[in-house]
Amino acid sequence: MREPKIGGFSERLNSQAEARKALLEKFKPKPTVRPAEFETSAQKKARELEEIRARRAAEKEEARIRAEQAEAERQEAMANDEQLQLELKRQERKDRKAAAKAEARARREAKSASRRG
Repeated sequence: MREPKIGGFSERLNSQAEARKALLEKFKPKPTVRPAEFETSAQKKARELEEIRARRAAEKEEARIRAEQAEAERQEAMANDEQLQLELKRQERKDRKAAAKAEARARREAKSASRRG
């Protein structure tokens, strides 16, 4: 005689009832896990806003430091560059001569205007 895979009628009914219970168990509401400290949406938004402000301030400070370092490097490179120093001196001399020329022209025009008028 061979043995049946599932026992008799009562075993089938029991296994069917267990399966039904397991299926219904999935639909039962589960208890919710509540945080120990409840944070409202306004508090959450304020906290996130504060984090963003702090991060932006840090980025801004970092950018300012980088700009200062770049400016210092540029100043040092300019001081070390003799050719650039000569060009700056020439440009300064040209600017002085142009200013003196413009001043002399203004005096001449003022003098000639006083003769005419």
